[in-house]
Amino acid sequence: MSFLEDYYNNYDEEGRLLTRHGQVEFLTTMKYIRECLSKIPEPDILEIGAGTGRYSVTLAKQGYRVTAVELIPHNLELLKSKLDGSEQITTILGNALDLSVLPDASFSLTMVLGPMYHLYTKEEKLQTLSEAVRVTKPGGYILVAYCMNEPTVIQYVFGKNKLNEVMDLNMLTPDWHCISEPKDLFEMVRTEEIAALNAELPVNRIRLIATDGATNYNRAVIDAMDDETFSKWMDYHFTICERQDLIGASHHTLDILQKQ
Repeated sequence: MSFLEDYYNNYDEEGRLLTRHGQVEFLTTMKYIRECLSKIPEPDILEIGAGTGRYSVTLAKQGYRVTAVELIPHNLELLKSKLDGSEQITTILGNALDLSVLPDASFSLTMVLGPMYHLYTKEEKLQTLSEAVRVTKPGGYILVAYCMNEPTVIQYVFGKNKLNEVMDLNMLTPDWHCISEPKDLFEMVRTEEIAALNAELPVNRIRLIATDGATNYNRAVIDAMDDETFSKWMDYHFTICERQDLIGASHHTLDILQKQ
């Protein structure tokens, strides 16, 4: 069993997105998914790395045609358990690095909302993005999520007093970039690295979004908010989530691309 499979077999990803602080990432991602879908007459949606189906199942139950590809069998079984048979959804056990089972230019909206968290080389990242671009129709949208470097340094390295540990393990570069490998589970990036990947692909960036922004720095406060206060927090978050001077401080980002 891989490090990744062992992790997701024992981690409640669905529960994370259902917490109040986790809802910020979900609601923000869904807001921009809907914006893209509003520009597509009859969308065909692909989610690569669909996890337990938080997005794929939601969209399928809203009447969209969805194909969900997931690497971890445990996650795919949980996804299927949420379906009642009325949804227009196809589920595939597969790897983001090789989507040869899917033909070129098949989807008008392709979502890569998890795989980039777990890819550690530029070659793997470009391979995954290239496959996502290949199966997307010209003019179609590709939404890619990333985990960002600086929040990890701020909240994990310093916030959890892990500085000596990570330095002893050589997990930081001299300019404070986290160094990850598969056993560490998550790969952290900076905005300039995302831009460098995009530069090698036939895509144009539409927007780069901070999907949780300042939220995860204040989890306990967010989780304790009443409905009215949380609604105001979401208003504030949506006001600042496209401000490029704040993007790198967000724990998660969403890169919205359009295939040329």
